[in-house]
Amino acid sequence: MGRSRRTIPEELLLLALDPATGTTAQPQSLDLGLAGAQLVELALAGRIAPDGDRIAVVTARPTGDPTLDCALELLRRRGAPVRAVHWIGGPRLGLRQTYLSHLERCGMVHAVEGQMCGVLPTTRYQATQSAISREIRARLDSAIRTGVPPDPRTAALAALAHAVGLGKHLYPGNEGRSSRSRLRDLIRHDPMGGLVAHAVMDVQNGVAAQPRRSPAGGRQPARATTDGGRVPSQPRRGSMARVVAH
Repeated sequence: MGRSRRTIPEELLLLALDPATGTTAQPQSLDLGLAGAQLVELALAGRIAPDGDRIAVVTARPTGDPTLDCALELLRRRGAPVRAVHWIGGPRLGLRQTYLSHLERCGMVHAVEGQMCGVLPTTRYQATQSAISREIRARLDSAIRTGVPPDPRTAALAALAHAVGLGKHLYPGNEGRSSRSRLRDLIRHDPMGGLVAHAVMDVQNGVAAQPRRSPAGGRQPARATTDGGRVPSQPRRGSMARVVAH
């Protein structure tokens, strides 16, 4: 994997970075989103694939990205395929900081040291290449505005942005309500990104440990979203569609 292309975790973090405060929006759910974004990126790189309702390592060959390769190695060490919701809901201590440090080494952000209340040390991050952040945002805006199905990477990024609650950060207030709704709808344009995004929301809603059962002859219950609405759960097709069934 060439490093000339930004990964989905990197782009998700850049989207979440507030240029005014130097902090990340939705910090707790963002860690889940970064873990999910790693799965999508590894799937796009051909390193993992769905195996029934689990994620299986197809090849452990390194991607060249140290953060992705660390996740790939952890998946390999499991020995057996792992449920996406269990992987995303596992301990994620330091994942956001790992990516912030990675972006700093790549020259995409700059760390600014400071103090809170004049005592507690703090670190804020400012994007150093604002054109990159604008380009990422423009891709989402274009998909929302035109309604044209985006490419798989943009669709997956939109799905994860919605899943972690970035919609209210990117499109705030009543005037952004329709944009948040269309951001949510983009989740259907990439199967893997959409399934991982649903797993992220399931973990946040505390349902990852419970298998989802569909009433005989009926629909599955509506799935809660992070934007205050509800997205009806739909039957998922094929083996890929069972990645996050649980």
